[in-house]
Amino acid sequence: MTYSKARRRAVLMTLCTGLFMAMLDNLVVTTALPGIGADLETGTAGLQWVVEAYSVVFAALLLTGGTLGDRWGRRRVYLAGLALFTFGSGVCALAQGLEVLVAGRALQGVGAAALTPGTLSILRHVFTEPGERARAIGVNSGVSGAGLAVGPALGGPLVDHFGWASAFWINVPVGVAGLVVAAKVLPEVPRSGARPDPAGQITAVLGLGALVLTLIEGPVRGWSDPWVLGGAATAAVTLTVFVAVERRVASPMLDLRLLTNRATSAASLAGFTVGFGFFGLSVFVTLYLQYVLNWSPTSAGLAMLPATVCTAATAVLTGRLCARFGSRTALVAGLVLLSAGLAGFTLYGAQARFAEFGWLMPLLGSGFGMTVASTSIAVMEGSPQERAGTASATVNMLREVGGVTGVAVMGAVLTARFAAALREEFPASGALDADALAHSVTAGGGTGLGSTSGVPAAVVRSIDGAFVAGLHLALWAGASALLITAALVLFRMRAPRRDVADADEATEDQASAPQPSKR
Repeated sequence: MTYSKARRRAVLMTLCTGLFMAMLDNLVVTTALPGIGADLETGTAGLQWVVEAYSVVFAALLLTGGTLGDRWGRRRVYLAGLALFTFGSGVCALAQGLEVLVAGRALQGVGAAALTPGTLSILRHVFTEPGERARAIGVNSGVSGAGLAVGPALGGPLVDHFGWASAFWINVPVGVAGLVVAAKVLPEVPRSGARPDPAGQITAVLGLGALVLTLIEGPVRGWSDPWVLGGAATAAVTLTVFVAVERRVASPMLDLRLLTNRATSAASLAGFTVGFGFFGLSVFVTLYLQYVLNWSPTSAGLAMLPATVCTAATAVLTGRLCARFGSRTALVAGLVLLSAGLAGFTLYGAQARFAEFGWLMPLLGSGFGMTVASTSIAVMEGSPQERAGTASATVNMLREVGGVTGVAVMGAVLTARFAAALREEFPASGALDADALAHSVTAGGGTGLGSTSGVPAAVVRSIDGAFVAGLHLALWAGASALLITAALVLFRMRAPRRDVADADEATEDQASAPQPSKR
């Protein structure tokens, strides 16, 4: 079926609106974290769950959302996802306790997982001309990256003027309007009849949840705590079972064969590591700007604006670079820029000014824009047409898992180093109980980072210095992961010899060809 130009544009704008909301809520909450921590009396570990509840559910259910769309219809699942996302936003805005807020974030994650996979399939159905379809997918990818990058910049002014709940209220009218428009303009897409994968879904949710719980609670409870050890064991077993299940089911939610392709495996690894570094940076640098440098949420959000502008501009330019030189160069360059940006923040401490570290923002934005665009292009170029949707969903899922892991791992590194620095500053024999203070800051309590009224100035300086020490170590961990990934992508995406490439293609053709039955 051929759609008019006006209808195609309306479909693209509608899908971009829903996708922008889903990506925006990954990080829009970061500038609201200090206010949430103060109102709900929670510390770093609780605040991490406010971020993680959305990301871990989104990541775990993303492939299931794609499967449900294939079976029940992309339009229907998209509308259901947008409605659930809007409802979850209202729950978050009305939350009076941490448990309700985390539950609302999880509902948002379920809705985002339902609406996101259908976006690409609907675009492929509506934009039938290859060149026009490529431009539409490019706009879609740019909106995805912009939504992630603009979150802190938009959240800051909202929180400053209307409180932290406004970061969630903003989604409600936009979501309702999006539902009305989407119901009118989105077409029905032919269904593929893919079957659900309940065993894979259950093991993925259990494994990811247990892994994140272990990484967040380990530094707080101690790595020998029975709950932490149990979480680690659960994660190891269930994720192993998940891989085994996906290798055997007829319609796997995660097609592991995609990870053996040179281009898609490299893009998947890059997507995971970019999520690891960028999400961790956004969460903990925002805390640094507000807690240590005493910036307002608006100032902290606006500080990220240069990164947002560079993300959008660089994503457009990267498409042209990839068309001319391939995606490998742009992807490696983006990873290196991001690594340099994270490492650059370790040059500044508790007395830093924006004039000193502001140059890092364009660097980070450019690196992020290059990696998001080049990853999408690498996947589309390296996957057969019939598996392009699955490949796209897989990379998106791995990027979200990378973000979950990045916030958890960098948070674990930060809090462990922070507590150790406090103990060095205030020995157990001193007047201040360093262990109690470290637990108060990382797990919640009456003192807490950013709630130091009545505490001597010298102690506040020591707390700030300890937090900065932990932040620097966490940023080095993220920078190292990005740099190692850049080297692996450089090697993995090398153009293979013609005879090897032909052999690989023949193997793939044989694997995908129907096999004769044995009697």
